[in-house]
Amino acid sequence: MSDPRSPLDPDDGWRRLHPLTPLARGWKVVAVVLALVAQQRGEVLFSGNLPSRQEALVTLGGLVVIALVAALYGFVAWRRAAYQVDEDTLRLHYGVLFRQQRHARLDRLQAVDVVRPLLGRFLGLAELRLEVAGGKDSAIVLTLLRESDAEELRNVLLARAAGVRYEGEVAPVAPEHELIAVPVGRVIASLALTYSTGFLVIAILAGAVLVAVTGRISVLAIIASAFIGLVGAQWTRFSSTFGFRVATSPDGIRLHHGLLTTRAQTVPPGRVQAIQMRQPLLWRRLDWWSLTVNVAGYGDSGHDSAEQENVLLVVGSRAEALLVLRLAVPALDPHDEDGPTPQALSAGLTGTTTEAGFVVAPRAARWLDPVSWRRHGVNVLDDVVLLRRGRWHRELDVVPHARTQSLGVSQGPLQRRLGVASFHMHSTSGPVHPAVAHLESQDAADLLVAQAARARLARAAAGDGDQGRWMEAP
Repeated sequence: MSDPRSPLDPDDGWRRLHPLTPLARGWKVVAVVLALVAQQRGEVLFSGNLPSRQEALVTLGGLVVIALVAALYGFVAWRRAAYQVDEDTLRLHYGVLFRQQRHARLDRLQAVDVVRPLLGRFLGLAELRLEVAGGKDSAIVLTLLRESDAEELRNVLLARAAGVRYEGEVAPVAPEHELIAVPVGRVIASLALTYSTGFLVIAILAGAVLVAVTGRISVLAIIASAFIGLVGAQWTRFSSTFGFRVATSPDGIRLHHGLLTTRAQTVPPGRVQAIQMRQPLLWRRLDWWSLTVNVAGYGDSGHDSAEQENVLLVVGSRAEALLVLRLAVPALDPHDEDGPTPQALSAGLTGTTTEAGFVVAPRAARWLDPVSWRRHGVNVLDDVVLLRRGRWHRELDVVPHARTQSLGVSQGPLQRRLGVASFHMHSTSGPVHPAVAHLESQDAADLLVAQAARARLARAAAGDGDQGRWMEAP
């Protein structure tokens, strides 16, 4: 191992990031300063008071100094940043005022993403994001690399994480087989068939009526602000899910999506902690479903695109959703028509009774949830737990026994009086929060004890097989 005071010795395998990295990291600071200056000077210009020549020169000189300081700091930061990959670990050294060292164990690698920002795509550059199971801020980001270098490094990391032996410095490229390509029209339709879009249409119509009746144009300002906010949110979702494709490879599940910033995600086998299938009311006629997941590290990444990382299928038919579910949880086999799994999944998606072995909420729960109480239910299969809920928005959570983090039963005063309780399965950070409300108190207590034993046995049986090097020969 090299001396941490001088980590850039190429003989020890240390590599620098791309020389344009300071520009990619520093332009935002300069842009904010320019925006502040433009705002202040703009107010002066609109007031009719033109700045003097001396004031203009001082302002220009200040901007030049700020740009030079930012450039110098970025250059020093780039010179002091380096990464190294060996058989077991990726190491990253960085920092100017405060030196930091990050180590990521490859056998605990949760996901690897190649992200191509819009500017980086023109320059042939990309970011490499590594998610590891290490709590908050456990992600490691290498910004920027050449696209070819980022892809080669991703192949190396996944190969070494899987335990694949190969000759030379370049790892073999894992073959990729595309399974699902979501049409752009379906993405647009799914965004249109949401409550927020419906409320906007109603608000616009109501605003038009109010303007026609009262003659107050000021009403349009309120509608315009709501319209801009909704369009911005929908555009963000559309641009992040544009061209959504799902593929398989020996590395795991491959996801490709993005319009301006493209993302190529790879989730290795066994890294999915929990998965949720969801169907909004307006999708029901088309039988469309979306899938989101909890992956250790994704929920704690903290960057702007954290929400996009947890989408496993933006919108798809039931058959496509079940196919992706099987990829994420290989123990399930929804195509086995003679077994209990398809029946249990079908009951979890649309059922309301005790069919296929579901334990459901009693009639007393109708006082607490008069609309959806019949949908509350839980079913324990050989390898996973199914938790269903929601009448208007149907939801089905799937949690492998071996991925259970902890369990809990809660009971409020009204629940205690009615003899019901809520059962919770705690997962890693993410959008999926597995729970089922208003079960019989005894059923919830029995489920807590039994599931704790199942989770303990499942984790012991799994060992490190699905969390370590999944392709390593025994």
